[in-house]
This record gives sequence, structure tokens and C-alpha cells, in this order.
Amino acid sequence: SLCAALLLLLPPAPGAAERRRLACATCRGLAERFNQGLADTAKKNFGGGNTAWEEKTLSKYESSEIRLVEIIENLCDSSNFECNNMVEEHEEKIEKWWFKLKKKYPDLFKWFCIETIEVCCPPGTYGPDCLACRGGSERPCHGNGHCDGDGTRSGDGSCSCNKEYTGEFCLDCSDGYFSTLKNETHSICTACHAACKTCTGSSNKDCQDCKVGWIKNEDAACVDIDECDGSPCKDDQYCLNTDGSFSCKACDATCVGCTGEGSDKCKTCASGYIKEDEKCTDINECNLPEKVCIRENEDCVNTKGSYKCVCSEGFEEKHGTCIPIVKTGK
Repeated sequence: SLCAALLLLLPPAPGAAERRRLACATCRGLAERFNQGLADTAKKNFGGGNTAWEEKTLSKYESSEIRLVEIIENLCDSSNFECNNMVEEHEEKIEKWWFKLKKKYPDLFKWFCIETIEVCCPPGTYGPDCLACRGGSERPCHGNGHCDGDGTRSGDGSCSCNKEYTGEFCLDCSDGYFSTLKNETHSICTACHAACKTCTGSSNKDCQDCKVGWIKNEDAACVDIDECDGSPCKDDQYCLNTDGSFSCKACDATCVGCTGEGSDKCKTCASGYIKEDEKCTDINECNLPEKVCIRENEDCVNTKGSYKCVCSEGFEEKHGTCIPIVKTGK
């Protein structure tokens, strides 16, 4: 039961297709690290004085077991279980290639991963039998998408098309794109005008259907609908028409209702403001002929749209009146 409990804690085992994909990625990484190891060890410099001896020893080292062991030791990170497992399982094959087959088959990835342990496929092919991707192995998905399982022993060879393309072989154009070239092997799709949902060319007159927010005019061209005509915004906002849409923006603080941005676009002025030179400007209540702060020893302070009454310097507020500040400690 302890074993059962431990098994439950383990992450779920990947499916067969995922395992095949992982095996190819592991092998590809291993081959790349091997090539890196070849490059790193090629730089080995004996640095002695006897050049003839060095050359002889170096040529021996070049295809030696010592060099192979050095490379193999660095093939996998210690934490990479799949990589270490693969090296352990196939070390003899790698040795055989190193000593006997390297000259004939210089591409380790192709010889080892594709042809020998059969965990990868040649580019443009997929699945257990390395079948050609849709659209052919030369240009899978006609160069307009990605073939599922490309280069691995997994996948079903189907195409995930780039955004401009659609269809089983990525030869057709998606909504919003039109065909500028199409034959048996090539297809090029170009973006429609921003106003078109579907189109036959690049201008707004070539739309078959208009996008939401656009409408066909008398010349059959898709033009922007001015949504602001219908006053869609709240009373304290103005409407800003944009291509294919609109937005509602807050009126200036000086306004009650407005037709646009700023204090010169107010329908009426807010309380505390007055229209001067087409703009709503603050009323300075402190300069009005009739005093607004009427208590003794009190000053008026103007604020935006209003005013405040404060006790004059040297006075403080107590029980609703301004009395002289008593200095204590003298």
C-alpha cells in the first residue's frame, strides 16, 4: 500500500505520442552536445615544444577512446534522466559509430537518431513510419504552417496554418486575407483593408463583407459607421468616433455636458464656473462685490469652482468664531 501511495504522488506518465516527441528532442540535444564536444576537444593544445611528437599524438587523440570518453561524459546534465538513459542504453552504438562508421556517416544525428535508434524522422516527415507531411516533405503545409510531428516519430502530419492561411493544406486564405498567388505548390495571402471581413483585393472597395463597425456606402466601399450620431455616451461624457468603433471620454470638470475635450466644449458651465471667451472659467468668489466670508477676522480663499473661509493670520477657529491665538509660556 506504501508503493501504491508513492505511485499516486508521481506525475502522470506522458502518453505514447508525447514520449516519442520527447525521445526525439532528447536525441537531437544529445547529438548537438556531441558536436559541441567535438568542437571543444578539437581545441586541445598539447603546448609542448616537440611539434612532430605533438602532431602524431594529436592525430591519435583525434579518434581515440580518451576523446570519446571526454565527450560522452559531458553529453547530459546530471538531472536529465531521459538523456542519461539514452546514452547508457546505446553507448555501444555510439562507440561503434566513433571507431568504424564516423567517416562514412559524418552526421551523427541522422545516423543515430533517425536511422539507428529510430526516434526521429527526416525533416518534413512524421509518425512511426516517417511519412510525408501534408503538402509533401519538401515544403510541409506548402510553407504556410506547421506539420504535426514534423521530424519526430509522433504526430499525424496534419497542418496548423499560419494566421493568414486555412484549409487542410494551408493553401486557402483566412478571413481578412486575399490570394495574391495560388498554384499547386505555392500560395500567398495578403491582408485585406482594415474595413473588410472578407475581400478580393487590398482596398476598401474590394470588400465582400464589411467588418463590424463598417458599412457599404453608395460606391460599395466599406466606410466607418459614425456611432457618435446616436449619442451612445452618458451625460457627463463626449463621444469619440474611431475606425470601426467609438469611445466615450469624460467631459472637463468645468462642464455640465460637452461636445468634446476641454473647457471650451462645454454645453453649460458647472456651478462655480462662468463662460468667458468661449471657455468655462472659475469664478473668483472672493472678488465678488458682495462678501461671501462675513465673520469677523476671516479671509476668503478661492478654490476651483468654489471658495473657502479661513481665519485670518493670528486667529484660530473656536466655537464657530475666529478668536486671537493666545501665545502661552510667556
